[in-house]
Amino acid sequence: MIETPYLLFLGDAPDALAAKVAQGIKDWRPDNCVGQFRMEGCKADLKLPDMDLAEAKAAGAKTLVIGVANRGGVISKAWKKVLIAALEEGFDLASGLHNLLRDEPDLVAVAEATGRSLHDVRVPEVDYPIANGEPRKGKRVLAVGTDCSVGKMYTALALDASLKKKGLKSSFRATGQTGILITGEGVPLDAVIADFMAGSIEWLTPDNDEDHWDVIEGQGSLFHVSYSGVTLALIHGGQPDALILCHEPTRSHMRGLPGYTLPSLEDLRDMALALAKVANPACKVVGISINTQHMSDAEATRYCEEVEARLGFPTVDPFRHGADRLADALAEV
Repeated sequence: MIETPYLLFLGDAPDALAAKVAQGIKDWRPDNCVGQFRMEGCKADLKLPDMDLAEAKAAGAKTLVIGVANRGGVISKAWKKVLIAALEEGFDLASGLHNLLRDEPDLVAVAEATGRSLHDVRVPEVDYPIANGEPRKGKRVLAVGTDCSVGKMYTALALDASLKKKGLKSSFRATGQTGILITGEGVPLDAVIADFMAGSIEWLTPDNDEDHWDVIEGQGSLFHVSYSGVTLALIHGGQPDALILCHEPTRSHMRGLPGYTLPSLEDLRDMALALAKVANPACKVVGISINTQHMSDAEATRYCEEVEARLGFPTVDPFRHGADRLADALAEV
C-alpha cells in the first residue's frame, strides 16, 4: 500500500494539464494532500501550500507522488535530483509514469540504502486474458472524449458518486494512473500489451448484479492519432450499455497535436456509438459532459444549454454542476 499523506510533485510542468495526475488526487482525495513541490519554471499550481522536502516531512507527508504526466512519461535529470533527495529525506516515491522508478538504478540504490519504497502504479500485475466478446451481466457506462484530458475521469468519478448518492449500485473502474492512485486499484491500460488490452477491461468489469453499474474511466480519444488504441480497447472490452460524451470547448487544437483540430460532439457521437455497437448492439449515448473550467458560470451555463438543445442529451459539467442528471439518464437505461 502507498502510504499517505502525499507531497505532490509538480516538477517543471509547462501548464496545468501537465499536472493532471496531481490535480485529480487533490480534487478527489484532498485529505491525502499535504502540499505541492514545484521546481523553477513550473506553470501549474494546485493552490496547495508550496513546500520543500523538509517542510513537507515535518507536516507529516510520507510519500512523494509524481503528479506530472508529461509526453512519453519520462523522468528528467532535473527531476532525478529531487527524487533522490526525497528518498534521503525519508519519503517513499510513487509514480504512474511509463518510465518506471524501479528501472532507474540510482533510485533503486538509494531506496535500498534508505529503506524506502518505490511504487510504480503503471505496471500490470495480472495476466490478462484476450478478449472474447461474450456478453456479461450487469451494466456498464464509459466516458469517451473528443480529445485527451477533457474530463473523462472526473466525469466517471462524479457519476459514480451521484449513483451511490441515489442508492444505486455502482463501482468506479480505474484504467489510468490517476484513477489508480485515487482508488487504490484498477488496470493501467496503456501499459498492457496491445493484444490483451480489451481483455483486461473484460477482466475489470466482470459479471455483476443486473442493476449494478460499472462506471469505466475513459482514456485517450478515437480522434487522437497518438492514443486512439486505448480508447478502442475500452469500447470493445467494456461493452458499454451507455456512453457519456466528453468535451473541452476552449481548445484550438488536439492536446499535443497543433496540426489537428478537435472533432465535433456529433462526430464523436457517431464514431464512438458505431464502434460500441460492434460489441454491444444495444449501446446508446445518454448524456454529455462539458469541461468548463476555463469559462465563467454564465458562459458554462449558456454553452451547456446550447449543446443540450442541439444534440438532445442532458448536458452538464459534472464537477461544476454535479452529475445527477447523468445518473438519472442512466437509471432509464
